[in-house]
Amino acid sequence: MPIRRLSIIESTLREGEQFAGAHFTLAQRRQIAHAVDDFGVEHIELTTPVASPTAQRSCREIAALPLRAIVLTHTRCVVDDVLLAIDCGVGGVDLLFGTSSWLRSNSHGLELDDIVVAAADCIALVRAAGLEVRFSCEDSFRTEPADLLRILAAVAALGVDRVGLADTVGIATPAQVTALITQLRDAVDCDIEFHAHNDNGCAVANALAALQAGATHIDTTVLGIGERNGIVPLSGLIARLHTVQPELVDHYALERLAALDAMVAGILDVDIPLTAPITSPYAFHHKAGMHTKAVLGDPRSYEPFAPERFGIERRLLVNHQLVGRHAVRQRAAALGIAGDDTWLRRVTAEVKRHAGERLLRDDEVDALLRASAGA
Repeated sequence: MPIRRLSIIESTLREGEQFAGAHFTLAQRRQIAHAVDDFGVEHIELTTPVASPTAQRSCREIAALPLRAIVLTHTRCVVDDVLLAIDCGVGGVDLLFGTSSWLRSNSHGLELDDIVVAAADCIALVRAAGLEVRFSCEDSFRTEPADLLRILAAVAALGVDRVGLADTVGIATPAQVTALITQLRDAVDCDIEFHAHNDNGCAVANALAALQAGATHIDTTVLGIGERNGIVPLSGLIARLHTVQPELVDHYALERLAALDAMVAGILDVDIPLTAPITSPYAFHHKAGMHTKAVLGDPRSYEPFAPERFGIERRLLVNHQLVGRHAVRQRAAALGIAGDDTWLRRVTAEVKRHAGERLLRDDEVDALLRASAGA
């Protein structure tokens, strides 16, 4: 079914800080907050100020920045935690409780009714402060569905802005997400947030399934960083939705996406994943002769979306043994070299011969083309 609405809750400064290699300075946190805000996300989620004095200072500073996005913080259903979050000046508080039998046994030890009571006290505090409030069930997909729906229906009746489902250990399939979100959509009138971990590689697919079933908010991080394998990468969500319903993402500053990934990768001293949609260094590189011929005729032949929309240039590679003559002709034309079909076939064969042992440098290819033109 068509997706009715999308709001991105950008959690690089909360979930992303849980990535094993992440330790953002205050200056870097401000830099990331401004960058995702410039991209156009609707919400920015921060680490709870209870975590450390630095986390509290960061929460206060970022909440005070002149951002368009609503600044949220992620907080336990503990009254003192909520009061501190409110005092930090955020625009909303994201409350959570572990609801699976695993977490009820090994984390907090509370029964379902106790969870609802604790949530009610905290929701009342946030509402009285005039802030947004979300309540999410951690480990939703290992919680008995009847228990999950009972808790979320109860907190929805207390007047939260959103209820949330979290695939905390990344075990859900798109079919399971569709089924559970559909049930939840029938049980509550408020918005629905979805938080998908990527332990089994399904985070983006599950996010799409959630939106199509009626969820309204998706949690993302830049590069997908987070606890263990991370969560939905911002670039992955944008890529998926751009091919399904492009109007959902057209209002974001898509041309900033590659720079945003590069900035966070630089801060973390990691590479952008080779498989990253849109922002991978090779996302719009075309190599095989059959591909390059078709792309020269119409890029849509082998591109799901135009790289220009994201401020990126495509590359037709000519430095390898798979090169086709159409790509060679284009490279020659860029150098001001032209020739007939006989010449083109000969020089293409020459490039293939030299590239059979190793990939050539661009200047080596150009030298072959110039030498052949002068022959």
